[in-house]
Amino acid sequence: MRKYSKYNFEEEELLRNNPDPNYVSAYRRMKRIKAFYVHLFIYVLVNALLIAVNWIENSSEGQEFWRWQTFSTALFWGVGLVGHGLSVFNSNFLFGSNWEQRKIAQLMKNQREEKWE
Repeated sequence: MRKYSKYNFEEEELLRNNPDPNYVSAYRRMKRIKAFYVHLFIYVLVNALLIAVNWIENSSEGQEFWRWQTFSTALFWGVGLVGHGLSVFNSNFLFGSNWEQRKIAQLMKNQREEKWE
C-alpha cells in the first residue's frame, strides 16, 4: 500500500478535485515560493545568530571580528540561497523556456531510433 505524507495527500486531492490546470500550476508555484521564503527566513535567523555569537566571543577575547571565518557560512549558504531563488523566481534562467518538452521529445526520438530488432 502506498504511503502518503500530508503534502502528497493534499496535492493528490487537489489534482483529483480541480480540473483547472491553471489553479494546480499556481498552487504548486505558491508552494515553491513559500518554501523559498522559509529558507530565506532561516538563513537570516541562523546567520544573524552565528555572527552575533562570533562578535560576542571575539570582543571579549580581543580577537579580530572582520575575518573569513566569521562570514564564510553566510557567504556559501547565500550562494545556495541565490540558486534557490533563481530556480523559484526565474525558472528559465539556465535552460530556457520549454526546455523540458524539447528534452523529452529528443529522448523519445533517440529511444525510437535505438530499438533492437
